[in-house]
Amino acid sequence: MTFFGLILRQIHARPLRALLTAGAVAIGVSAVVALGVLTASLKLTATQLLEVGRADFTVAQKHTDDLINSTISEDDMAAIGRVPGVSRAVGALISTDNYNADNPLLIEVGLKPSDQEPFGVDILAGKSYAADSTSDVMLGYVLAKNIGKQVGDNLVIDGNTYHVTGLYSTNVSFGNSTVMFPLSKLQGMNRLAGQVSLGFVQVDKGASIKDVAKRIDETFPQLTTIRSAADFGRADRNLTLISAANTGGSILAAMIAITGVLNTSLLSFFERIREFGIYRSIGWTRRRVIGLVIGEALVVSFAGAFIGILLGWVTINVLEQLRQLRGIFVPTYQSSIFIRSLAFGMIVAFFGALYPALRAAFVAPLKAVRRE
Repeated sequence: MTFFGLILRQIHARPLRALLTAGAVAIGVSAVVALGVLTASLKLTATQLLEVGRADFTVAQKHTDDLINSTISEDDMAAIGRVPGVSRAVGALISTDNYNADNPLLIEVGLKPSDQEPFGVDILAGKSYAADSTSDVMLGYVLAKNIGKQVGDNLVIDGNTYHVTGLYSTNVSFGNSTVMFPLSKLQGMNRLAGQVSLGFVQVDKGASIKDVAKRIDETFPQLTTIRSAADFGRADRNLTLISAANTGGSILAAMIAITGVLNTSLLSFFERIREFGIYRSIGWTRRRVIGLVIGEALVVSFAGAFIGILLGWVTINVLEQLRQLRGIFVPTYQSSIFIRSLAFGMIVAFFGALYPALRAAFVAPLKAVRRE
């Protein structure tokens, strides 16, 4: 019998221990998968704002709970547009509302018609609204399809009826699921006269993006420029907290899984002391005994990791249906998350089985063989 065959035979001989070990690893891996996909997806949605209108960077209020709560005065946006090196600065107001049970978090964008093209809006059907309209809106084509609306239809939001003048697409996917209002109308609805949520800045050709952003940061201390995903923490504390929760959750999952593997491996060790003594008495090296114990843990944990990935996928599908996340959480499955999850399962198995393996390798052969 080969060494690997012996490992499989020992696992088959103790199915309950194998199930307990695999279960501990599966729980840990499912948490890593769910947290990883949730964090990566929310980060992707947030960082897509950097790509709006092919902006070189975004401007937001410093240290808000989230970017939607950011407020910038239109006067400041006009002043940003006059900063040396700035080619164009577009301000947009963003808010949320409830439409129906299937779309509980409707993203609303307030934008002047003249800013739609630089904002990255491409009108697919119909036309834009008038800047001073109080009853006209446009719909992202994905949202229009989801709620069954076309150009010319009426749309009721929060008890108010609006006329759909056009359908549009944007250069970022989340924008296709939004409803767009004249800026002044959305400002009035939210009692934010003269305010926008975010600014999108394009710099002059040949100008240094870094230098222009630094100039804006120094001129407007209440604002911050966002040039990469790493900069989002300066404006959006929620994104920082989500990342921290992902790290903390993964560490907690690792501790739970390692403890589970350790417990079952120790129980197996105490049951098999005589067996390990026989192995040592017939010439097995300590390294070979260690390899047997850790090998069994690795094989079982590998199976548990695959089960954990499946459980993580089920968890993600449940989270996607939660009212609080519907509309903003679109799962993004990155291969790196699943590779990391499998590696997590193997690392957990190794450290969980290491101590029992060392105990097994250093049992006294004669004493162990005499053990009943």
